[in-house]
Amino acid sequence: MQEDQQRKSSFAWIGLVIMTLAAGAFGFLYFDQKNLATEREATIMEKARELVLTETKLDSVSAALDAKIGEVKALGGNIEELMTVKARLEKDKIALRKGSKVEIAKYTAKIKEYEVFLAQKDEEITKLRGENEVLISSNQTLNTENTTLKTDREVLTKDKQVLSDSVATYGKLNQELTEKVNIGAALRAQNVRVLAINKRGKEKEGDQYKAKRVEKIKVVFSLPQNELTKQEDKEIVMRLIDANGGVIAHDPINSKFNLKGQELAYTLKDRVAFTNNNQFVEMTYDNSERFKPGNYNVELYAEGFKIGVGNFTIK
Repeated sequence: MQEDQQRKSSFAWIGLVIMTLAAGAFGFLYFDQKNLATEREATIMEKARELVLTETKLDSVSAALDAKIGEVKALGGNIEELMTVKARLEKDKIALRKGSKVEIAKYTAKIKEYEVFLAQKDEEITKLRGENEVLISSNQTLNTENTTLKTDREVLTKDKQVLSDSVATYGKLNQELTEKVNIGAALRAQNVRVLAINKRGKEKEGDQYKAKRVEKIKVVFSLPQNELTKQEDKEIVMRLIDANGGVIAHDPINSKFNLKGQELAYTLKDRVAFTNNNQFVEMTYDNSERFKPGNYNVELYAEGFKIGVGNFTIK
């Protein structure tokens, strides 16, 4: 009886020890799991914070890029590179939001690259702004000089008043003034004469010639002095127009020149060194066919202007 009680007491003791050990083990495991959960939660929170911070920085870079694009565009610069970087940044933002495993270090490096790029663009914009200021200043100087060249005081006074009214009107008047300067600088052919040359090379001057005695024609004229005209080679074009209004030319298809946007056929083209000293110019046309009877007109052109005319008659 006493042995049974001792045996039961031993079993109870052993059970108590086992339960105590088990409770300790479960307590340790619970505490360890709780610590792991706390650390994991802290890691997730840190990752989330870094993700939000990275996304905010990318948004900030995106806004800065938009500002740079607008500024460069306003200055008339090339925005192609900025647009390319902007597109790449938008892809990075999308990848950051959709990525399951975000490498913050990777995006931090990208952000630094974008910031370096923006700094470089700041320098380029500063340079571009300076160049624009120089161009604006130069343009203003040229416009002032161009206005000073005008000779019509009454028109100039009126133009100045209109210039003060609006920028649009100024642009139109500036174009008109430029055209006046170009007209003033244009060549003028004076004393245009037409000489006939026979087969023996003998020249004859008059208003009327017999067809059988005209092998060639020589157009002679003078170029008076003009202080506005540059001393340089000038291309002079001659049109010989018959009684039917047709232009005499060896190659009517290819012998053409442009006059104020219109393609016109020509008879002869020559380059003359303009010396600005009332020089005389001769242009000789050798007709492969005999001139037909009728009235002929001679038109002379240079630098987009008709500079002189003449006429003669073939009997």
